[in-house]
Amino acid sequence: MPSLMSVVIENYNELVESKTDPIMDSWLFMKSPVPVISILVAYLYFVLKLGPQLMANRPAFNLKGVIIAYNAYQVLFSLWLCGQVFYFKSVIFQLFGQSCRGESTNGEVNTFMASCVWWYFISKIVELLDTVFFVLRKKQSQVTFLHVYHHGIMMLFTWIYLKFLSDEQGLFIGFLNSFVHVIMYSYYLIAALGPQYQKYLWWKKYMTWIQLTQFCIMLVYLFSIPMMGCKLSKSVTFFFAGNVAIFLYLFADFYRKAYTKKSKNASSIPNGCVKASKLE
Repeated sequence: MPSLMSVVIENYNELVESKTDPIMDSWLFMKSPVPVISILVAYLYFVLKLGPQLMANRPAFNLKGVIIAYNAYQVLFSLWLCGQVFYFKSVIFQLFGQSCRGESTNGEVNTFMASCVWWYFISKIVELLDTVFFVLRKKQSQVTFLHVYHHGIMMLFTWIYLKFLSDEQGLFIGFLNSFVHVIMYSYYLIAALGPQYQKYLWWKKYMTWIQLTQFCIMLVYLFSIPMMGCKLSKSVTFFFAGNVAIFLYLFADFYRKAYTKKSKNASSIPNGCVKASKLE
């Protein structure tokens, strides 16, 4: 009787062989899941254990210049990713036209869209540095479950989607997320410039609102696909919808804890104490 491990390996090999694409397999990290899983394991080990241990008796690194350059890069790269959607005039049309009706699409456009998703996947790897910077700056309190889960699962899920489930649905999701990242990393860039720019960050509270709105728009889009009778893969729709729903819950819970509870606590403190706490 075959062992469970041998059955899993056999089924995986059959799945990989059925999804073999010479062009995609030639792209970095795409031929095998080993590199992306190794990156994920190394990331989790460093930010949750090794990093905090190494920094326990060391002063925090001053990474101001690095972080400014990193955030500027993220803004520009996210803008570039957003722009790729409009590179082919037919890409947007395919999302709500040809693809929705189940009509065949141009092979050149399909390859281009897959390459866009690959660049998006690479951006998810680069974004793991967000957490690494927290650790090196000894801001371990910001290495929350939401933060680590969000970065880790986005990288892994994007690889899985590109390798096994790729279709046009991910293009709109990636475009919307990249657009939000333009706003988000612009905020981080301004914040990294120094205290003299704090007056331009009055919209901090709305950052989470922007992310929540993003997830709501994604869910509306995903639920509209079967409602409109689109002949796109329902498994991909459910794949995205499930992940987006989890993010929506986690970010809403974060917002509730970070802002709703603070507002209640502030209302129970004398006015003088509130003003003093804002100055600290």
